[in-house]
Amino acid sequence: MKSYNIAVIPGDGVGREVIPEGVRVLEAAGAKHGISFKWQEFPWSCDWYKAHGRMCPEDAPDILRKFDAIYFGAVGNPSIVADHISVWGLLINFRRVFDLYVNLRPVRLLKGLACPLAGRKAGDIDYVVVRENTEGEYGSVGGRIFAGTDREAAIQQAVFSRKGVDRIMKYAFELAQRRKKHVSSCTKSNGISITMPYWDERFSAMASQYPGIGTREYHVDNLSMQLVLDPGRFDVIVASNLFGDILSDLGAATAGTIGVAASGNINPDRTTPSIFESVHGSAPDIAGRKIANPIA
Repeated sequence: MKSYNIAVIPGDGVGREVIPEGVRVLEAAGAKHGISFKWQEFPWSCDWYKAHGRMCPEDAPDILRKFDAIYFGAVGNPSIVADHISVWGLLINFRRVFDLYVNLRPVRLLKGLACPLAGRKAGDIDYVVVRENTEGEYGSVGGRIFAGTDREAAIQQAVFSRKGVDRIMKYAFELAQRRKKHVSSCTKSNGISITMPYWDERFSAMASQYPGIGTREYHVDNLSMQLVLDPGRFDVIVASNLFGDILSDLGAATAGTIGVAASGNINPDRTTPSIFESVHGSAPDIAGRKIANPIA
């Protein structure tokens, strides 16, 4: 019997409600397929921040490295700490420290879910958003100048490295080989004049290495429209950090609800533990009411 050591971080809000149910599901699935789990829970959250002044201990990455994977609930409670502090102090911090450069977000219309799009039935929507997860528009390079004056300005730069762009595109093409053999690239090179043309160039270069994979480029505004009008045409969508974040939530809505949308923060080399979580947030407005869906 295979055994896996899993770190559990329920986090904030409804994360504390859905994680115990998810553990029960995994235990049942493991029993059926000859897999056992050893769980260790960590209390890192906004409450932890309130008590300690940070979202997790400084040595948290070292603590987590010994685990096979991390099962994560949700993060955020703006009544305690601003979201940009809580998310960057926990989830995004781990994404970078562990180089979890793939954010894999499947979008599937499951049996029993009501689709808001007319005439769609289970199986009609089945694609995967492959989101770059460690750089791009979330590069956090920049700052503020002339703070507190009428000249105040905030500047933030996007980071698109060849290594970062190529490896996420390679992952998307490799995934497409195991699916319907088509990759759509999300761009905005008609408006973002430096980073997005570079993204397009690297997409073309990667596509040339996979002659058996069909490709198409979409500007993000048109792609958003097509995901509503004709989601069945898509197989694998590769996108930057920001665009992938937005599109995957749109996809979850067309598939019935974000409440059953799942997300994997993955290091394909398996040299560090990957993080698996639900797409939805901590939803503090409904926390404690036991109405959050634990399926994701």
